[in-house]
Formats: sequence, structure tokens, C-alpha cells
Amino acid sequence: MPRQFRHLAAHLAAAGHRVVFVTKRGDRTLPGVERIVYPAPRAANPQTHHYLHQFEDAVLHGQAVARACLALKDSGFVPDLIVAHPGWGEGLFIPDVWPGAPVLNYGEFYYRPFGADVNFGDEFPADIDEICRLRARSAHLLLALEAARHTVCPTEWQKSLHPAVFCDRMSVIFDGVDTDTVAPDPAARLSLPTGGVLTPDDEVVTYVSRTLEPHRGFHTFLRALPRLCELRPNAHIVIVGGDGPGYGRPPTGDKSWRQLLLRQVEIDPGRVHFLGIVPYERYLSVLHVSSVHVYLTVPFVQSWSAVEALAAGCLVVGSRTAPVEEFIEHGVNGLLADFFSAGELADTVASALADRASLAPLCRKARERVVQDYSLRVCLPRQVALVAALADGAACPRRISQPVQKAVA
Repeated sequence: MPRQFRHLAAHLAAAGHRVVFVTKRGDRTLPGVERIVYPAPRAANPQTHHYLHQFEDAVLHGQAVARACLALKDSGFVPDLIVAHPGWGEGLFIPDVWPGAPVLNYGEFYYRPFGADVNFGDEFPADIDEICRLRARSAHLLLALEAARHTVCPTEWQKSLHPAVFCDRMSVIFDGVDTDTVAPDPAARLSLPTGGVLTPDDEVVTYVSRTLEPHRGFHTFLRALPRLCELRPNAHIVIVGGDGPGYGRPPTGDKSWRQLLLRQVEIDPGRVHFLGIVPYERYLSVLHVSSVHVYLTVPFVQSWSAVEALAAGCLVVGSRTAPVEEFIEHGVNGLLADFFSAGELADTVASALADRASLAPLCRKARERVVQDYSLRVCLPRQVALVAALADGAACPRRISQPVQKAVA
């Protein structure tokens, strides 16, 4: 909580709807939104077949949420629409608590053994056991698609992963970036752990990921740094991200990928700065002082940080992978490099640093496109129209522009 629904839920509440957010987090609130906290369920039984651990965990979360919703139903609450993220199974049984309420499903990712993040490249191959486990992992997502009246996906590529049979009941609406908050700031300053201060006048390469891991290309980025620092002797590298569990497999024998990779790659600690996990305001300062922002990802969920970097007017060098190519056109609003090639990445970033002035139009185009297509002021009205249409039973949600005054769970 609130994740993808933070803007939508708060907006609907402010518009006079009764909005109830069911979550297991007790430390987050939204203005005007009622919060129902359910207790975290037990872990999946270790004796269960390991292909089924994810499904058992989803069932346990769905059962816990269903109990909370039954109590809500007993109090007299009847929703006109249910909006649910299926990833952890929380929404599995809500349609059975309120059989008459339509469900809007959030289609963030549909796992596939081939054609997405798994088996992308040769360095981290998946064996047949992992492939079979991954196929089973989408079982609860398939149930959510079947139960939903409609599914909304944040990007066209993420929609394309879902079974084609459901595509006529799917829309693509990005989550939305607050482009009033995320905007260029030529007066920004970033204090470093070493005591130094960086500004937009300095040569700064930035990299941001929730977890520093190969799924987000951290291995390629770190391997590019020795050559990049040699080519650009005045450049500082600022890295934001944690060492906890990420989206991909954990490293063998090490606590974190950073720990493993730093034994393989020699860096200059005076120029390469690891900030760890930072508050949002400090993260924005990182983007504001960035000369070149690097965003790499395997074919997986597009990070909000990548779109926010574009909105902040950063010169983004992204990986030439499908999720990134949906947002960045090489030479128009950013630059692209091979996900696997540390050498190409270093050369591309170094050239971008050398040509910052001539590449300034790309930064303007980057922000313009986000404002036009992915900003909150564009995406939120689309989300509200979709919600209103589904609550009204409309056949074509995209044609309805005004929300209805009804309760939303």
C-alpha cells in the first residue's frame, strides 16, 4: 500500500466516493481513504512441492483478505467496483465475497519461461526445473484474469505478455508521473558521503534501482565503470539502491550482488558513490544533478524511476530491451545501448558526456513526451474514466469520461 493505486484511491476519495483500501501494511495511509489491515498469513508449507509455493502463498493471502472483506460485508459495505493487484493473491477470493461487483485487475506482469526476463542472455541460464516452476507461477494470475471484468496494464509490452484470449478485456494506462514534482532543477545540489557536493554543472553519471541486481543490469553497469572513468576522468558516478532481495535469483555464496561484483571489478571509491536506499527528495536531487542517467533492465516491469528520469529532463542511456524501447527512441528522446555490453555502455555514456550541449534537445523531448503521454494529469483521468465505466457496467470503458458517485473497494 498504496503502490500503483495511491493517486487513484486518493482522487476518488477526494471526489466524494467511499474508498476502502485492504492491505497488510499498518504504516501507510491515504487522505480520505479507509484502511482495513489484515494479518499476514503463515508462510507456505516447506513440504509443498516447490512449484506450488507461490500458489500456496497466494491462496493464503487471498484467504486472509477474504476474511477481512467478510467482516466489511457484515458491516453493510457493498462495493460498486473492486480494484485489485493480483501479484500476491490478495484479490483471489474477493469476487466470491461480493459476487455482483465487477473487478478491475491490475496486469503488471505475466510470467513466462521464454520471451521475458528468464533465459534472457547466456550468463544466467534457467534449467528445466526453474522453467517448469515459472510456468506454474502464473496460476494465480490466470485466475485473476478470468475473474476480472477488465484488466489495466501500465505498458503495451506488459500487456503483450498476457494470454491473447484476455486482450479484448484489457486497457493500457500508465500509472502516471507527477510532472509538477518531477521536473528539472538547475539549482539542485547533492551532498556526497565523502563530503563533496555535486551540482548540474558537474559531470555526473547516475544509476537507480530498488535493488542492485542483474535484472536491472547492475552487473553490466558496474563492469562499464573502469572504462568509463578512464574515458571521463572528471566524472562522478552516483548509485542509488539497496542490497536486499530483488526480482531475480540471489547471488551464490554472497549476501548481495554488489558484494560479489565488487570483488570482480576495481572501482575508484573517490569517484563511485553508493548512496544506498534514499528518501524520495534525495532521490530527486540525484536526478536533478545527473548529466547522464543509466537505466538498464531485462525484459521485465518498467521501473517508475526510468520514466521519472525522463520527466526530470535527464539524458537517459537505456538498454536496448523491449520495455525501454517503448519509452525511449534512440537519438530522439534518449540513447540506447546493448544490455549485455559493458564496453558499448561505457562508450555511449562517455560520448554523451562529451556532447552534453548538442544532446540537450533530447532531454527536452524526453520531458515533453512524459508530460504528453505518461503524466499524472493525463493518466489519472483515464484511470478514473475506466473505473467509472466499469462501475456503471459500460461496454467500452475508454468512452466514458466522468466518474460515478459510488463506493469503491
